Amino acid sequence: MSKRRASDFTLMIATILLVFIGIIMVFSSSFPEALHKKNDGYYFLKRQVIYSIIGFFVMLFFMNFNYWTLKKLSKPIFISCIGLTALLFTPLGITINGAKRWVDFGFFTFMPSEAIKLGSIILLTSFLSKGNKRIRNIKKGVLPALIIIGLSCGLILIQKDLSTSATLGLTLVTILFIAGMKIYQLVFLASLGGALGTIAIVSEEYRMQRIMSFTDPFAYFTGAGWQVAQSLYALGSGGLFGVGLGQSRQKFFYIPEPYNDFIFSIIGEELGFIGCVTVILLLLLIIWRGIRIALNSKDAFGCLLASGIVALITIQSMIHIAVVTSSIPPTGIPLPFVSFGGTSLLVFMSSIGMLLNISRYTELDRS
Repeated sequence: MSKRRASDFTLMIATILLVFIGIIMVFSSSFPEALHKKNDGYYFLKRQVIYSIIGFFVMLFFMNFNYWTLKKLSKPIFISCIGLTALLFTPLGITINGAKRWVDFGFFTFMPSEAIKLGSIILLTSFLSKGNKRIRNIKKGVLPALIIIGLSCGLILIQKDLSTSATLGLTLVTILFIAGMKIYQLVFLASLGGALGTIAIVSEEYRMQRIMSFTDPFAYFTGAGWQVAQSLYALGSGGLFGVGLGQSRQKFFYIPEPYNDFIFSIIGEELGFIGCVTVILLLLLIIWRGIRIALNSKDAFGCLLASGIVALITIQSMIHIAVVTSSIPPTGIPLPFVSFGGTSLLVFMSSIGMLLNISRYTELDRS
């Protein structure tokens, strides 16, 4: 074990700044709905602040937690994620907007799919790091890895959450690529994933409607294209400097839940192009530092774990921004560190804590 150094200060500051921006934008974008539904305009703000404070201490915990222990605990962690998913089918499971994705513990709700993301990354990286070039062996490497991916994505898919399942699938396949999977195997895997994704889309009418609305959101303005059309209105009206913090019009019940899946559009409306670029640059800074940490990691597990975390942040951020800008078919997925949501924020803060932990055993510029 190498000598432990200071953690990556740049990564920590970038994360804290992004979370701080998230708190401000959650408050701004949620105020009308919080006042209307909860009779308290500060409802979502207070919850996001609490989640952020807890997330900060969780980040500090994992920053000082020996990350090699995660390799030993990878199976119990993943089994715990399965157990949390099973709670969805008990009286604790609650349905919101037609999907059963939340477990209600009374004093807070929890999304098992968010925990599965991190749990499956830890399990897969632990498995791949145990043997040199294990992934090149079909029986001992490829098939077990596919079982992990299939089980992880399947657990999320049964919650009718295709976007999160696709995000996780892309993340885990990225880990396989970094671990050294052969190109023809990756091509086959991508083809299989595309076929399964197509089946999942055509099997649900609302998903087909989203695909159709993507071609022309304004042609489906009163239906499936409503959110995207309103999002484009928000981004277009923001211009270079925005209409001003708190001055958004689209958050007044034009965009459903603007503090979550479409928060980037409110950032664009209120803070303009400058605000959007600032958020993207902070995300890129986190991604860049994560890549540096992965490249300088002294062991395979640290390298793959850091790579998986960076891949998850990158892919989820890209999907969120692409949906908001109508670059891909509409789907619901939060923007890491910014969107409202306790489970998502805690999972991503935990991930950053792990990255900071790995950085303490690498040789890189921390200034």
